[in-house]
Amino acid sequence: MLRRWFWPLLLLAAVLLPGAAFSQPAPHRIVAIGDLHGDNDAWLAIAKAAGLIDAKGRWAGGTTTLVQMGDVVDRGPDSLKIIHHLQKLQHEAPRRGGKVIALLGNHEAMLMTRDYRYVHPGEYAVFADKQSEARREKVYEANKAAIEAAYRKTTPNIANVAIRDAWMRTKPLGMLEYEFAWSPQGALGKWALGNPAVARLGDTLFVHGGISSAFASLPVEEINRQVAASLAARDESPTAIVNNPQGPLWYRGLIGRGDGDAATNAPVPAGASAPLTIEQEIDLVLQKFGVKRIVVAHTPAAGIIEGVGGKLWRIDSGNSRAYNGTPSYLEIVGEKVTPHKVARPAGGAWK
Repeated sequence: MLRRWFWPLLLLAAVLLPGAAFSQPAPHRIVAIGDLHGDNDAWLAIAKAAGLIDAKGRWAGGTTTLVQMGDVVDRGPDSLKIIHHLQKLQHEAPRRGGKVIALLGNHEAMLMTRDYRYVHPGEYAVFADKQSEARREKVYEANKAAIEAAYRKTTPNIANVAIRDAWMRTKPLGMLEYEFAWSPQGALGKWALGNPAVARLGDTLFVHGGISSAFASLPVEEINRQVAASLAARDESPTAIVNNPQGPLWYRGLIGRGDGDAATNAPVPAGASAPLTIEQEIDLVLQKFGVKRIVVAHTPAAGIIEGVGGKLWRIDSGNSRAYNGTPSYLEIVGEKVTPHKVARPAGGAWK
């Protein structure tokens, strides 16, 4: 009886308390992988090169902890393949003493908050089924009056049939199913709600974008609680932690400042007239979280970059063919931090 209820209760706890399990002592070996953006071929090549999976895609990493840094989705067509594989490994790894932590990136948050700007058309096609056309027609008919009114705000004399055709073009088959999957009630939304935004493993802090001084005083668990609450509410406000340019999913201020991107505008601490310098802000984060280094993704670069004497590691090396960078992973064993390059799998550009 205990075994029957153990996994459902564990999964429920992961959804309700996403940050509870992600402030832990350091495992013997950590492998961190940056943004994958829908490139399943790159993911498999990196995972195999890092010794995380075998030829059949099963967990082979032993006691290794994998930290995937977020932004699995968007830009490429195969996000669902990667997510399903990560979910499989999240179940397999603990049986061998390992762990798989899938961090939330800003693109997962965008999907949860109804921002589909960067979704590859191939992502929708995967969700289409035999009922998709009828389902789309039903949604249109149920919302016909509101849809027509919205179109006529910009084109008053547009015909009803033209409105219908235009709306159908904005909703390719599979899109409605995709949107539901990323809702808090959908399968992918539930998975995302169970994943953390920040993880601390021993002396290392992992976060997709970065920790600004505005959030440096919050514990890991509180940041994760706020992120989960914001996503569950589908909060689209610009000040929500999942949309805030100084929040953990978007902040780039630990890397650079003042390039026109709001995410590089560092907060000005209370009582100060100017923000901290990059090194001062990094030192503040290290001190507040009791770590020696921060690992971030989110900002593409030509390979993995070590900064500020090893205090900051940037690991978004453009793994995805959408960026055509250098596939890579970061390995941490004790105090040794080692970047690794991986050969890009053969394959042309996506359509």
